[in-house]
Formats: sequence, structure tokens, C-alpha cells
Amino acid sequence: MISFFSAFAVFLLLHSIPALPAIRAGIIGCVGRPAYFVGYSAVSVAALVWLFSAALSLDYIPLWDLHPWQAAVTFVLAPLGGFLVIAGLFSRNPLSVSIRSSEEVGAVARITRHPVLWGFAIWAVGHIVANGDLRSVLLFGGFAMFALGAIPMTEKRVRRRLGDRWFALSQNTGIVPFAAMFAGHRLSVDGAMIVAFAVTAALACWLLLGGGHAMLFGADPIAIFG
Repeated sequence: MISFFSAFAVFLLLHSIPALPAIRAGIIGCVGRPAYFVGYSAVSVAALVWLFSAALSLDYIPLWDLHPWQAAVTFVLAPLGGFLVIAGLFSRNPLSVSIRSSEEVGAVARITRHPVLWGFAIWAVGHIVANGDLRSVLLFGGFAMFALGAIPMTEKRVRRRLGDRWFALSQNTGIVPFAAMFAGHRLSVDGAMIVAFAVTAALACWLLLGGGHAMLFGADPIAIFG
């Protein structure tokens, strides 16, 4: 348990760096933007591997009985969350988390102006439903709370940074997924969303049908819930 909470603490600290502009800018100033993103990505992956390894080493303590409908929930929420994360990262979005620097807003912001954070939370919640054990609640519940907790902080930071431009850029968007569409704003599609959909579909096929999930995590969702 100590290893798990230590790994989670490192994960949280590491992913707090983008929310601290002074520290982030200082690192980029020292090593350059390309080196920062490559190094940050490598360290993030290493921290994530450590965290999952620590979680899998915990004892399995079931909290509720598993049923086939729970797998269906995960098969819907996990790809949806993955799509939002991928589309959000590679879309132009000065309103939230994105690896692209731009003053324009991509189409995925019509779904939510925080697609990466919502996507991560949706993906995590989907995995809680289909696992039903304590370590999954700790791991994926922690992911979901971290992502959702980052939304108001991101809103505050971006509003302060953009000033009056925030109101113009945030038109046709909303915080809650699909809220802007229910308010009458039409959903649009751009290249980043098309690529994200293709990548998500390919990953889902590999994880579920190609044995990727079993290889990475030692569990085959199709065999367990099929």
C-alpha cells in the first residue's frame, strides 16, 4: 500500500507541473520546448507504469458482484474517454490542456472545452464499474477525482491568462460535456477529431480483440465478461 500511495503522490506532483506556469516556463527555458515535451512524456509514462504496477500488487478485495452489463458500461465509457483525451491533446485549444499552441479553438471544444480532463475522468469511471474491487476504486477513483478537480483550477488559470479574450474564445463551448449542444450550438468536426476517432478505434480493437489489454494488464475483458 505504501508503494501505491507513493506512486500516486509522484503522479500527482508530476502532473501538477503544467498547472504551474512559472515552473513549466523555467524548465522550458533551460532545456527547450521539444526536450521538455519528450522528457516530460517519458517521465510521465514511467510514473504511470510504476503506479499501475503498484496497484496490481495490492490484494484483490471485491466490493460488489460483477455482471455483464457492467462490461457494457466500460465498453462505452472507456473509448469515449480515450477519444476525448486524444482529440483534446491534438486539437487547438487555448481554453484548456493541449499540446498545440494556438489562439484558435478546435471543434472538440464544442463537446466540452476541457476534453482531456473530462476524457480522463470518463475513462477512469468506466473502469471502476467493471472491476468492482478496492484497488480499482483507489486507482481509477483517484484518476477521476484528480481530473475533475483540475477543471475549476484550469478555468481560473486560463481566464486570468486570456483576460477579455476568454469570452470570445469560449463562445459555443461549455464545461459539462455536450452542454453547449443542448444550448443550441451545433457540433462540428475537424481533422484532429477524425484522427482521434481513428486512433481510438485502432487502440480499442488492439486492446480488446488483439490481446493488448491482456498483455499489458493481465486481464482479457472479452473473456471475463463475454
